[in-house]
Amino acid sequence: MTLAIVAERAPLHITDDGVVRVGKTRVTLDTIVSVFKQGATTEEIVYRYPSLKLADVYATIAFYLNHQDEVEAYLQQRQQEAQEVRKMNKARFDPQGLRDRLLPRKTEREVC
Repeated sequence: MTLAIVAERAPLHITDDGVVRVGKTRVTLDTIVSVFKQGATTEEIVYRYPSLKLADVYATIAFYLNHQDEVEAYLQQRQQEAQEVRKMNKARFDPQGLRDRLLPRKTEREVC
């Protein structure tokens, strides 16, 4: 028997909105890298995210380790985008004024 050694592609795909997901799941590359950096083992990651396959988690971590600079740049970009969305949401939905707007509504309903 001969062992065929074939390089396999990483189980990663990019969605239409530019998010990298692992395997056929909704779990993101961001998530895997984050919990890996926190010290989680591959088995712990699969336990936390049961939709993942163990082999896909190993392959994703191997991809990260082999392409750290590119992945870190991607993660940095995603972090910046998230901060921009938070700023936009905060500007559109000011949390400080929310309580002030809701209290009169509550009072109106109690009176009726």
